[in-house]
Amino acid sequence: MTKPHKFSRKKSIFAIGPRLKSRPDTINTDKTIAMPDILDTGIQFLPGVGPRRAALLGKELGIETYRDMLYTFPFRYVDRSNVMNIADLEPTMAYVQIKATVTTKKVIGERRKSRLVVTVRDGTGSLDLVFFQGIKWMDGKIRAGDTYIIFGKPSVFNGEINMVHPELEPPTAKSFPYGSSMTGVYPSTEKLKNAGITNKVFSKLVSALYGITEKLIEENIPPGLAAKCSLVPRREALKSIHFPPDMASLHSAEYRLKFEELFFLQLSLLKQRYNRMHDTAGIKMPSVGPAFNTCYKALPFDLTGAQKKVIREIRDDMKSGRQMNRLLQGDVGSGKTLVAVLSALIAVGNGYQACIMAPTEVLAVQHFNSLKKLLAPLSPDDWTDNDSGRGFGIALLTGSSKARQRRMIDEGLRSGKIRLIVGTHALIEDNVEFRALGLAVIDEQHRFGVAQRSKLWNKTGGTPPHVLVMTATPIPRTLAMTLYGDLEVSVIDELPPGRKPVRTIHATETKRAAMYNFIRGQIAAGRQVFIVYPLIFESEKMDYANLEKGYEAVTEAFPFPRYRTAIVHGKQSSEEKSRNMKAFAEGRADILVATSVIEVGVDVPNATVMVIESAERFGLSQLHQLRGRVGRGSQDSYCILMTDFRISRESKKRIDLMCSTEDGFTLAEEDMKMRGPGDIEGTMQSGLPVQLKIASLGKDGELLEFARKTAREVLSADPGLELKANFPLRKELSRFRDSVTDYSKIS
Repeated sequence: MTKPHKFSRKKSIFAIGPRLKSRPDTINTDKTIAMPDILDTGIQFLPGVGPRRAALLGKELGIETYRDMLYTFPFRYVDRSNVMNIADLEPTMAYVQIKATVTTKKVIGERRKSRLVVTVRDGTGSLDLVFFQGIKWMDGKIRAGDTYIIFGKPSVFNGEINMVHPELEPPTAKSFPYGSSMTGVYPSTEKLKNAGITNKVFSKLVSALYGITEKLIEENIPPGLAAKCSLVPRREALKSIHFPPDMASLHSAEYRLKFEELFFLQLSLLKQRYNRMHDTAGIKMPSVGPAFNTCYKALPFDLTGAQKKVIREIRDDMKSGRQMNRLLQGDVGSGKTLVAVLSALIAVGNGYQACIMAPTEVLAVQHFNSLKKLLAPLSPDDWTDNDSGRGFGIALLTGSSKARQRRMIDEGLRSGKIRLIVGTHALIEDNVEFRALGLAVIDEQHRFGVAQRSKLWNKTGGTPPHVLVMTATPIPRTLAMTLYGDLEVSVIDELPPGRKPVRTIHATETKRAAMYNFIRGQIAAGRQVFIVYPLIFESEKMDYANLEKGYEAVTEAFPFPRYRTAIVHGKQSSEEKSRNMKAFAEGRADILVATSVIEVGVDVPNATVMVIESAERFGLSQLHQLRGRVGRGSQDSYCILMTDFRISRESKKRIDLMCSTEDGFTLAEEDMKMRGPGDIEGTMQSGLPVQLKIASLGKDGELLEFARKTAREVLSADPGLELKANFPLRKELSRFRDSVTDYSKIS
């Protein structure tokens, strides 16, 4: 942490773009000095905080600097100018304010179980105020006969309305900083409240902080750009977001701060993209090669228009001389794997190796089997190139590969004899070396950590490979714009012709017997069934159906040996999980009882029924992914959503949407609107250059698009942010330089 006014002057490390010539309208980056910013001061130096409170604020809310506190915004506001009558209070109300006189006060109970009860009265009725903490101090502060402004949340005890730990102030107290009568309600925890950092105390600390920093807060958006985007000044926005004088000022402040977050997020991502496209050379692959042509012509079906379009985009990237970094989105069953294999054959046709990395062994085996079928028409001549001559090799590398197989694979990759390899995390182990890796395909990439994916980048020893990341999880456009803002995005938005839709049905517990009879009929016809549960073991706090009891119920309703049931969940070892999944995939089990671990992985064309227990527990995108496990063959398929008879209005809306559409992107958009973006992409989300404190990817899509358009216009006119007018933007971006991983290089 940095003490106030004791900053060291150091050379900026944020050098963007080429070395600049000295021009009157530009800045010399080699001489740019990182001037001190008061907002980087450690929060412990704010009067009223100190080391102990600073440590608690850091641990509980992540507040370590002045900036962190100023950018911790209220999540709602209470109009403190409104005083209610006691007789009008309801226990369902949020925070309210009354003006009342203390009639009695008494301490009830002894020692740790004691509480202070203060009875107050106005002209309409009486109310008890209850304090469990700081009893001695509150007892000495409150005097019978005195009148107070009381602020708190009504609650009920023994059928009577009361308030627990309200705030009390004399009517003459100055309660409204900066003329604002609206009090912000800030995020908090029990530990903060117990340490005396109540909402009132937090608000006072923010007020003191703003008083110290107001004249020193620098503008981070150029005046011309701010005027063009109708933004109030940064100082005014920060003041109004904490202490709004009126609703109009609050809305203006919210707009400015939301735009600021989204704009710098997009500016950073687009800058990474610009740097990669101009600074990162790629392997030039001028031809497609005979292997691609032979496989393409031998396909027993036509590619969809969307598949052809995506292959053209990938082909253009790979022959451009720039490194490809492309995200391929496609719904379950849209044909992404075929696109990946054909792309890999382009690399092979240009004398390079390609790898396809999958998150599970089952999925890796499926990809490998698909690969062998697609490559069956090839002859040795189709694999010929100038470096390795005649002959070719494909391989599968997983955690289950035997030592002898591993040695042969390692030797084949180093020599170049293995041209295509499919694998799991085993591909990124240190001992795996490629002779000339030209393309890395990463399937369901969000299942891999950032550090794991980055290892593929380092396996070439020179020019980086082209990278194609794939996901079957439909990502709303606004979210993809953020999570993958520095990548090119391709979408396969149509399914292959002839694929039958999955009929989705909502059923409650009263229909269970009929559902079981339906399953028996499907099994009798030679089909297989998934039954998915949201929990592994019973939870005392949640009464949703769980795998433990569900498995017992299923085996009782479908007894062995007439019916064969396998079980898969996340608590099993990888070996046990793979064994049970394999048994189901090979038809040695009729029913697979599982948690959502099978959302990605097992592909069983013979499975025609997906039963999802406690379906209200799942989000729309997850329900859609689970539904995609069936309908992969030529038979009619069904998804049965089992719920309790009573479910919330929001859950009912999700279930109804599932029954009305199979469009994954429509469902993803609705899911984000209802549930928020959440942590959809794990480490990718947490690694973004700007953490969103006030903007919402789900609710502020229109503003996000405007911010991205504005950022693109700025970079089009000044790619290196060299103009003096753009110095505030350059300086703001420099704050993210050290803490952000460049995802364009590790996707």
